[in-house]
Amino acid sequence: MGALDVDGSATVGGAATGEGGGDGAGDRGAEEAGVREDTATPGRGAAGGEALAAGAAMANAAKGMSNIVAARFGSAAPSSPRCNRAREEFARGRQAAMVRSPMTTQRSDVATRPGPTCEARIVAFEDDRETARFDRLATEEPLEIRLRAGAASRTVAITMRTPGNDFELAAGFLHNEGVLAGNAALRRISYCLAGEVDADQQYNIVNVELSDAVLPDLDALERHFTMTSACGICGKASLAALRGRGFAPLDDEQRVTPQAILALPALLRERQGVFAKTGGLHAAALFDAHGSCLATREDVGRHNAVDKLVGWALFERRLPLRDCILMVSGRASYEIVQKALAAGVSIVCSVSAPSSLAVALAHEFGITLAGFVRGARFNVYAHAQRITELRA
Repeated sequence: MGALDVDGSATVGGAATGEGGGDGAGDRGAEEAGVREDTATPGRGAAGGEALAAGAAMANAAKGMSNIVAARFGSAAPSSPRCNRAREEFARGRQAAMVRSPMTTQRSDVATRPGPTCEARIVAFEDDRETARFDRLATEEPLEIRLRAGAASRTVAITMRTPGNDFELAAGFLHNEGVLAGNAALRRISYCLAGEVDADQQYNIVNVELSDAVLPDLDALERHFTMTSACGICGKASLAALRGRGFAPLDDEQRVTPQAILALPALLRERQGVFAKTGGLHAAALFDAHGSCLATREDVGRHNAVDKLVGWALFERRLPLRDCILMVSGRASYEIVQKALAAGVSIVCSVSAPSSLAVALAHEFGITLAGFVRGARFNVYAHAQRITELRA
């Protein structure tokens, strides 16, 4: 069982948890890019999850793709060479997938940890040619976050995520929602014990055990039920909810040059290892004021990537993240800026546009918000005074 124990004397996250990019990070099949989620030792992990998951996903994809081929070539006569050739290719692919992944043909009581990527068999069309081949996909799996205190237990969120850094994701999410103020509130994080749930769900449920014997009031956690990888738990009430949590405008001492901001997208891209394989993941990274990368995380959900970063910072006892810059690969939504506020990040940058509510939040709580950071330009939507040498 994966677990992370926390007590008053423990250093949560002890070893560096790694950066979620490249073959040497991300997750490596839920490996080194996070708290090791099969022992109590932070920073290391078990190998092979990705390889095992790949065969199973490939078999399912091969079956599904054979149906797609049938639909695509449905107008062709049964004896059409084009139709038959495609079907034969997929039949061979499915058979190969079954050999590589026997778990697709029989139920197993041994839990297999899903990796950050998996293979699917596809038909590629290019220059009037079609080719049956494999493609690598970003894995998307559900993660249920359960909160425990004493004998009480409650599910507080279900999110679709890219497996890896699951403990960071759970801790970061709970911190950003005001449930975990810091390490002292956290006693233990673990996956379920073998036999408690079906084997295929063992690594899709994270139990967060609090130091207190009583669960906190979770009714105020309006967004708690179901998140999606696309937009998080949508419909969070308004800026008034953040005021009610006691947030105040962040201090105005941090300064950064335009050149440092412009360098961030390339630095982030260099660390997007899973994206390089799949083209299907968001990323978020923390930088210091000089542009040095502190940590990077990838996920199918941009909000999940930020939660993982905040969880990393919590385990490393770095919160609040004063004098840090958050760079995200997608747009800057209200969700992203709210998480930055909760973590104490005063500068948020994105390669795409911010939303109107994100800009309003940034204005009210003293966050510098930069969008369209690409090439030799970017726009500052709030609190431009932190960007030195910037002229109107």
